[in-house]
Amino acid sequence: MTNFAVWAPDSRVRLRLGGSDVREMKRSDDGWWQLEVPEAGPGTDYTFLLDDNDDQPLPDPRSEWQPAGVHGPSRVYDQAAFGWTDRTWTGRQLPGSILYELHVGTFTPEGTFDAAIARLDHLVELGVDMVELLPVAAFNGDHNWGYDGVCWFAPQESYGGPDGLKRFVDAAHARGLGVVLDVVYNHFGPSGAYAPMFAPYLLEGTQTPWGSSVNIDGPRSGEVRRYIIDSVLMWLRDYHVDGLRLDAVHALADRGAVHLLEEMATEVEALATHLGRPLSLIAESDLNDPRLITPREAGGYGLHAQWDDDVHHALHTLLTGERQGYYADFGSLDCLATVLTGAFFHAGTFSSFRQRRHGRQIDRSLVPGHRFVAYLQNHDQIGNRAIGDRLSSTLSPGLLKVGATLLLTSPYTPMLFMGEEWAATAPWQYFTSHPEPELAAAVKNGRRREFASHGWAESDVPDPQDPETFQRSKLDWAEPGKPAHAAMLETYRKLIALRKSRADLSEPRLDRVQVWHGNQYVVMRRGDCVVAANLAPVQQRISLRAVPRSVLLATEPGTVLTRDVVELPPESAVVVSM
Repeated sequence: MTNFAVWAPDSRVRLRLGGSDVREMKRSDDGWWQLEVPEAGPGTDYTFLLDDNDDQPLPDPRSEWQPAGVHGPSRVYDQAAFGWTDRTWTGRQLPGSILYELHVGTFTPEGTFDAAIARLDHLVELGVDMVELLPVAAFNGDHNWGYDGVCWFAPQESYGGPDGLKRFVDAAHARGLGVVLDVVYNHFGPSGAYAPMFAPYLLEGTQTPWGSSVNIDGPRSGEVRRYIIDSVLMWLRDYHVDGLRLDAVHALADRGAVHLLEEMATEVEALATHLGRPLSLIAESDLNDPRLITPREAGGYGLHAQWDDDVHHALHTLLTGERQGYYADFGSLDCLATVLTGAFFHAGTFSSFRQRRHGRQIDRSLVPGHRFVAYLQNHDQIGNRAIGDRLSSTLSPGLLKVGATLLLTSPYTPMLFMGEEWAATAPWQYFTSHPEPELAAAVKNGRRREFASHGWAESDVPDPQDPETFQRSKLDWAEPGKPAHAAMLETYRKLIALRKSRADLSEPRLDRVQVWHGNQYVVMRRGDCVVAANLAPVQQRISLRAVPRSVLLATEPGTVLTRDVVELPPESAVVVSM
């Protein structure tokens, strides 16, 4: 038996079972249409017909299974039928964890949840704690970054569908790994977004970079907010995921007294209390606004963490020398010292890229560092480059290790991007698989125009629709066994093990971090541990301001301690105990 229900306050709705069995539905005063069908069980295909239009059967806006893609019929799915084996799982909290971001479609040659399971032991050996999946909500086509999702309750079928995601989460938990899922609620993708045909899910006359804004605070927005929060709760409850990364929350326009994010945090806390395990909400935001991660009791939204692009920008510019676009204000050692001790570089200061003051300062004595997710690379910072080139394509192995050392000894929650740990050579490029020719051409031409305006030749920008763009972006799992890649992987493993073995290196109190720097070197004191990094192409003598006891980790041979001075080889780093 299945109770079919859909919100369509301004339309008449009929239910079509299979290909031809059409049945009338009943409308309630709140605009919901419902019909209970005793003979329709799991596996039943269905669509909805709006008004008198029999020629356009539409999938369910709350569909939990789209086996024929986002344009096909929905299929009834029984969330209770999966045989979970993680009943003793008590969860993973974000404080103290190391995240690993991966894209299901390019993590393995097969590009499925099941294939990714076979690589989970690699992550266990690496030492990370939580796997962060790029969005898996159903999107148009077979491969995509995931940010064009249109079915916010249904896992992508080409990855393995609902049961595939559950198998992945179950297998991760069996290995002690938590799972964070990237979700997108600020816009619908450009194809297959049928929900707005049923009801006012979009706020006309408003825009995000990806289309009309989702109707979070306009007329009849209550059901839209419920739609989003029900999706949030479903991923956490029915798929057993341990946290959600909320994409571009600055595009969630909400002028109400209780912001959607605060409402979301309240309901997730209630669910975590019921389930008896921690559930994390991590925001992506370019606002540099600490209210996102301020507890609700103190007037904030109560999210658990936010991505910190300023840390990335400070490290990236210092290591690469790039200063274009939004990197213009970054690149100095002073900048690096600021973000290592205060999370934000723009904290009420002037941003030349935005041509205005930006951000807000945090209270270093109150806000713990683990509320900021920091990274050397991520899907955006690689994939939104014209050719999707990783740091490994331009930096020396020495500087890659320096960057990894500064990241993994920082007071923040570190996150790695898949393949970073062995200096993968595969680019990670922007790819789509829109079957509509006009949309495919628009995406291709728009991408090339965008980068041509920044000085790139259009012919150098990969065609997102070319299957080879997708194939080039897949990891090569033969690389970790090759000497140079194996050496990088061993450095990452040692850094992660060191962070976990030394309480000073996971200490989140920002007011206890000390940083000083000189000519192409930086030193960071973390309790009884001192981290020194030589960015210069020549050997340097660097003052540690105290006499160390021993070397805990050196990224290159030839490091020498002499009283309170360390002699560091070119482009190298060291962690010492005091």
